[in-house]
Amino acid sequence: MPTQVNIKEVLERMTLIFHDVFDDDQLQICEKTSAHDIAGWDSLAHIRLVGAIEKSFVLKFSAAEVSSLENVGQMAELIALRLAAE
Repeated sequence: MPTQVNIKEVLERMTLIFHDVFDDDQLQICEKTSAHDIAGWDSLAHIRLVGAIEKSFVLKFSAAEVSSLENVGQMAELIALRLAAE
């Protein structure tokens, strides 16, 4: 039976990953946060971010999944769905 995964908990874990990737412990993210909201979130940072998230959550995303995401909330929802399916 799938496990229920809390989006808030996923966002809390993602916040720590963002702090590490962007080297900014003061960085705040929310579901609406996108690359436009964070200085330094360029294509290279995006690759590093996705890799760090995959490693932390022990998941692998397809290129199509990653390219379809518009904000942090959509990524958190995708992570929660994938974790719940395990």
